[in-house]
Amino acid sequence: MNNPINRRILLIDDTPAIHDDFRKILTPKTGDSADLDAMESALFGSAPKTAATVFELDSAYGGQEGLGKLLEAAGKGQPYALAFVDMRMPDGWDGAQTIEELWKHDPLLQVVVCTAYSDYSWDELLDRLNGHDRLLILKKPFDNIEVQQMANTLTTKWEMTMRAQLQMSELEERVEQRTLAFKQASAALRREIDERKLLESQLVQSEKLASLGQLAAGVAHEINNPVGFISSNLGALDNYFKRLQEMLEAYGNAETGIGASELRDRLKQLRTDIELDFLLEDIPLLIKESKDGIGRVSQIVKDLKDFSRVDSTQEWQWANLQQGIDSTLNIVAAEIKYKADVIKEYAELPEVECLPSQINQVVMNLIVNAAQAMGNERGTITLRNGVEGENVWIEVADNGSGIPPDSLQKIFDPFFTTKPVGQGTGLGLSLSYGIVKKHRGDISVRSEVGVGTTFRVELPVRQNRKAS
Repeated sequence: MNNPINRRILLIDDTPAIHDDFRKILTPKTGDSADLDAMESALFGSAPKTAATVFELDSAYGGQEGLGKLLEAAGKGQPYALAFVDMRMPDGWDGAQTIEELWKHDPLLQVVVCTAYSDYSWDELLDRLNGHDRLLILKKPFDNIEVQQMANTLTTKWEMTMRAQLQMSELEERVEQRTLAFKQASAALRREIDERKLLESQLVQSEKLASLGQLAAGVAHEINNPVGFISSNLGALDNYFKRLQEMLEAYGNAETGIGASELRDRLKQLRTDIELDFLLEDIPLLIKESKDGIGRVSQIVKDLKDFSRVDSTQEWQWANLQQGIDSTLNIVAAEIKYKADVIKEYAELPEVECLPSQINQVVMNLIVNAAQAMGNERGTITLRNGVEGENVWIEVADNGSGIPPDSLQKIFDPFFTTKPVGQGTGLGLSLSYGIVKKHRGDISVRSEVGVGTTFRVELPVRQNRKAS
């Protein structure tokens, strides 16, 4: 409604003659005088009279009836712009109470008080009704021109007020829209800043991983050579010792054939002094333990290479996730061996098209977090995996302290951490989330305080796009 024209007026007065007078003034019948006006204009050359504004006038003979008409008109979407209200109406509400009731339901209604004598002074009436800007007084007997001027002025005022309200409403709507747009832009900027920080952190992490890969390659090259010849030497030593055992056994069997008792006693005493029986038993164990140790060093180097995948690029590769999990476990063994026992509940998995070093990083973050969630008592970390349709899944579950519900909602947010200051950056899980989403997968968590936490990673077996 861009041009709210309203000429609807309500007259509330208990005197029927007043209604007749108002109807003659505000709703004149122009048909009877139209011919006379035209004849006058033709004879005397006067300009045609401008038609007076015609109003729509409704009548009520008491305050309650007037309120009923006001409510009925509002219900039809045709409110009154102006009401003329008699002040002294013996039956029912007086003018002041009538105006109070009208304004309770329509505060924008303009009102003219019609009175010859009032029980209130004008100042008292204004103070009681608090209507300084909506209330005028019309003294009886009134002049026709005065009634017409009031009707014209106050209905125009109502229209201007409505237009101002519409403009204010449109302005508020525009302000609200711009405020919303500003908030959205601010939120987008905040997301962009967070994403930039996350990308910077991922870049740092990737550089660290690349450095780790280069270090693993160097370590593998430097260690594999000495490990190789130590392992070879231990094998030769084991073989040589077996030969010596055969020789010593032959010497032992030959002792009984020595005729001189003094020489036999010296040999027996020498066996006792050097603890020959213990040496024959312990040396093979030492050789075996040394072989196992060298094998362990070789495996660690291999696991370090598998974890960092020094030979990998940003191209998708088919990888054995279970092998990656075991390699990662060996890498973080020092982190968990004093805190938790590891239980493996593995199922047979197909090879998965992925970026192996990044998936290993996700598994490492989850395992380390699970170990750090343990309290003073030793806990349990359970690793599970399986296949569902075209996806594989990995679960890392712990029986640690659990995560409070309010923190659970923010667990993947960048820089959010529940760890003490200096013990966590709040990036591990957010980076893991980004890696999993990059693989078109999903990562979820369920947790109960005092019971434990389970993280679940789901990945598609096959990718349909290249890594970005």
